[in-house]
Amino acid sequence: MQFHDYNQAAAMWAQHRPMFEAAGIYLPDARAYVVEGYRTNHFAMDAQPQLATTPNSGIPAFLTTLVDPEVYRILFAPTQAAEIFGETRKGTWIDQTAMFPTVEQTGEVSSYGDYNDNGRSGANMNWPQRQSYLFQTIAEYGELEIERAGLGRVNWVGEVDGAGTTVLARFLNTTYFKGVQGLQNYGLLNDPNLSAPVTPAPKAYGGVKWINNGQIVATANEIYADIQSLWLQLVTQTAGLIDQKTKMTLALSPESQLAMTATNSFNVNVEDLLKKNFPNIRVETAVQYGAQTAINPVGIAGGNLVQLIADAIEGQKTGYCSFNEKLRTHPIIRAMSSWKKKMTSGTWGAIIRQPMGISQMLGV
Repeated sequence: MQFHDYNQAAAMWAQHRPMFEAAGIYLPDARAYVVEGYRTNHFAMDAQPQLATTPNSGIPAFLTTLVDPEVYRILFAPTQAAEIFGETRKGTWIDQTAMFPTVEQTGEVSSYGDYNDNGRSGANMNWPQRQSYLFQTIAEYGELEIERAGLGRVNWVGEVDGAGTTVLARFLNTTYFKGVQGLQNYGLLNDPNLSAPVTPAPKAYGGVKWINNGQIVATANEIYADIQSLWLQLVTQTAGLIDQKTKMTLALSPESQLAMTATNSFNVNVEDLLKKNFPNIRVETAVQYGAQTAINPVGIAGGNLVQLIADAIEGQKTGYCSFNEKLRTHPIIRAMSSWKKKMTSGTWGAIIRQPMGISQMLGV
């Protein structure tokens, strides 16, 4: 069928359109048959009067979109409490209270006499207690979200399970530092038996800080003198039971660790001075020792804190972080088109057996 007039071609298309639609062919953008003249080579460079489809010059964007197969995970501050203070399991998740017996030897002497019966030796017992705290999280995943995540090359079940273990471990670490409010469960930073923090010495630059706005504002000798004060405090508290060769841990914030690089006029930095005079000291960092800020909400309101911890005194550990259940996974529950699983942990906080073995300095 040939048409030499556009109006004739349009009228014929309007007449035939219902026939095509009845056959299942829908061309909503078509207005007319092609006029005969437009199909000759004489008009090859001219535009067709009207497209039968929506104007377009590209392909679907997803065909040119790359999904990187390497999945990156958002990072969190490291959990360092167990590295600083050690970690031990005590009991099981059914235990609610723990008693930690202490024995103090007592006695007195008197002058000797063949018939004297003076003098006495004995012992005094105490049973300090701590309460455990159980906490949980639930991992859930649905059939559809698992398959959709799979299209993006993400192991959704593995990621959700990993998130569960991560959130439990991070909360456990928090209890090691700060305990659990409302229970006899304390942390390395707030045990009521710890001695009060000492104040740093005034600095030539002004104030008492080691670091201010990311800059070292104390000399190497001033910083080292503050650490000596912490050691002298330990010696006083322990009545000389520790010396320079005692294994110790210097715990501070990552920012405060920068102060260890301060160098004196003899080209000797603080770390060198520590290694020479305290050969068994090690330095550990945790953000919980830093000042509380918007980007470090787990910090300390009073400023940067430093603790000097004697690892053991007379063969007895100063203390340790303790849990009664590190990770317990409960049965997977099947729903109509999803699954969920509970995960549980338990904590005693930080068990400080010998508070005298820890000295503190606040405000560096």
